[in-house]
Amino acid sequence: MIITDYWMPEMTGYELLKKVKGSSKLREIPVVIMSSENVPTRINRCLEEGAEDFLLKPVQPSDVSRLCSRVLR
Repeated sequence: MIITDYWMPEMTGYELLKKVKGSSKLREIPVVIMSSENVPTRINRCLEEGAEDFLLKPVQPSDVSRLCSRVLR
């Protein structure tokens, strides 16, 4: 699983998601994006492009537990 912030120095989490999902070798790896900004259009776009989940910061332990039980089965 890849857990990434939306805002990074060289690219956004969305751009990373597109690269992972566009790669035949990497596309099966679940990608989770997180951000402190609650922007519904951004969240929906990431989920539509294949993100496993989009977490809002601060991430809570219950978020991580839910995510792990669902993704890492």
